[in-house]
Amino acid sequence: MNSHVDYVLGLADDALVSAQRMGWWISRAPQLEEDVALANIGLDQLGQARTLLAHAGRLEGNGRGEDDLAYFRDEREFRNVWLVERDQSDFGVAMARLLIFATWQSELYAALVASSDATLAAVAGKAVKEVAYHLDHAAHWVVRLGDGTEESHLRMQRALNAEWPYVEELFGPVEPGLVEQGIAVDPTGLRSAVLTRVEAVLAEATLTVPQARPATGGGRRGLHTEQMGYLLAEMQHLTRSHPEATW
Repeated sequence: MNSHVDYVLGLADDALVSAQRMGWWISRAPQLEEDVALANIGLDQLGQARTLLAHAGRLEGNGRGEDDLAYFRDEREFRNVWLVERDQSDFGVAMARLLIFATWQSELYAALVASSDATLAAVAGKAVKEVAYHLDHAAHWVVRLGDGTEESHLRMQRALNAEWPYVEELFGPVEPGLVEQGIAVDPTGLRSAVLTRVEAVLAEATLTVPQARPATGGGRRGLHTEQMGYLLAEMQHLTRSHPEATW
């Protein structure tokens, strides 16, 4: 697989897997409005994933479309970072993760609007507006919980501590040629801006920036956590059970 396809798949899989995790919260969020909010965030991410997967299929040139890439790839073929695939059945974890992920996407998409890949630039132009809402929503909850009761502060700090080892993988390098051609953004150049924005929210929330050793990572190379297999089994089960069905 060429590096251009791999890069687009990485962005698509980040959004797709995050959307799957967001969908878990429907009927489980702490209040009805939050059910709706997280569902809408997941739908935004799913929309990003669909366009990017379709684009990856065209670039690949093997006749695969968005459904093929979403439902008929195996775990080792997915290119998402570890941050988005892990369990987030704790609401504090979901908000800590969304804060980190949305901040990173915000900086990434703002840079990708200038991509020489016209489809990537178009996706970024639309997504940067969506992600602004995701970020605002997550920041609201992180501040509300972090600067709330003693119990909510403790649980929000624990959630942040749990997510922090997976931040560094977001800034892993991409193929230099893609950056030179103006297709991709060098993620290492986003690190300072992303962390500055996240840390400003944490300061308002009276939370401490964790001092955690980065996880090894490996999602971009198809190496995933144990939980990824369970996520894919749930996400792909219906389509793989009825591969010829139309909806």
